[in-house]
Amino acid sequence: MEAERDNQLPPKEGEEADEQVVNPWMVSTKAGGKIDYDKLIDKFGCQRLDQSLIDRVHRLTGRPAHVFLRRGVFFAHRDLHEILDSYERGDKFYLYTGRGPSSEALHLGHLIPFMFTKYLQDAFKVPLVIQLTDDEKFLWKDLTLEECRRLARENAKDIIACGFDISRTFIFSDFDYVGGDFYMNMMRIAKCVTGNKAIGIFGFSMDDNIGKIAFPPVQAAPSFPSSFPHLFSGKNKLRCLIPCAIDQDPYFRMTRDVAPRLDYEKPALIESSFFPALQGENGKMSASDPNSAIYVTDSAKDIKNKINKYAFSGGQDSIENHRKYGANLEVDIPIKYLGFFLEDDAELEHIRMEYGAGRMLTGEVKKRLIQVLTEMVERHRAARAAVTDEMVDAFMAVRPLPNMFN
Repeated sequence: MEAERDNQLPPKEGEEADEQVVNPWMVSTKAGGKIDYDKLIDKFGCQRLDQSLIDRVHRLTGRPAHVFLRRGVFFAHRDLHEILDSYERGDKFYLYTGRGPSSEALHLGHLIPFMFTKYLQDAFKVPLVIQLTDDEKFLWKDLTLEECRRLARENAKDIIACGFDISRTFIFSDFDYVGGDFYMNMMRIAKCVTGNKAIGIFGFSMDDNIGKIAFPPVQAAPSFPSSFPHLFSGKNKLRCLIPCAIDQDPYFRMTRDVAPRLDYEKPALIESSFFPALQGENGKMSASDPNSAIYVTDSAKDIKNKINKYAFSGGQDSIENHRKYGANLEVDIPIKYLGFFLEDDAELEHIRMEYGAGRMLTGEVKKRLIQVLTEMVERHRAARAAVTDEMVDAFMAVRPLPNMFN
């Protein structure tokens, strides 16, 4: 049963030397190959998101399934069926997602959980808490504490620009908010997790600073409504749904393991695959390589140059061969990016058919992708420019949200 598999730990160091490694700080595969998501589901003990659940979301909300659901970007879950069962009975839930602010600007991979979370908030009409783990980035990155706090506010502007409803959304940075009931939950969680278990789940070593070893309860605590008394006072049985990339799963395996011991509800998860780098599908994009990603600060010229120069193509080495054999869609990055961001299912299928048959050339596919991404990034940039410091303060103010379930 899934309840038993929550306790499943990843192999110890060395046991999986030739296989893929996926955790909150590292995503790598043997010889730079593709992530095997079926193996990851089996290893982590989560479940495949099937069509019946996608259909239920459509039926319960009256909204078409998001493109990320229809195309399997969000592909795995823990207890999503229980969240939908309770919602169908008239019970509410809240959403929790987050961002580790380590860079000035977000790339498109960073936007994916926020785009999807906005859809969930709008569709289910539920509150949302967004954690900015500025403390985590201080512990893991070569950044000053002050810089981490500044980046948290800058990243908050990009998050707000995604269009979240301020009457249902609370954004907080750990440096500013942690204390009181939140800190008490951190301590409750920490007392339930041994050092050996933390090392088994997260791969810590004795060379890591002790702040890293102590951090997981900070990311776990927002899963419990009692961490937010200004929002959920008296609602300790309120369920939490966490949209996130699957590399965050270890945090919430730990959280789900300790929840029954604290008489808390287990958080449910809906998990996404990784957004591939421009150079190929060998993990997730890297903020350390600006040419591996499209950033929300990129100009139209930057986007065009990056797609034309760096986006890995599955087309053939000559027009003659391409017309004869067609493109390899399994490795083609422009097709994969269109799968994320081209809304029109019929157009996407037409491009796949024509390109796969060799009737459409790589340059034509890249041209359409450049149009899609340029429009998307320009929309986001305009929305971000309208976000003021006062708006950030308003979203981050510790306040009740009286209409959050209306």
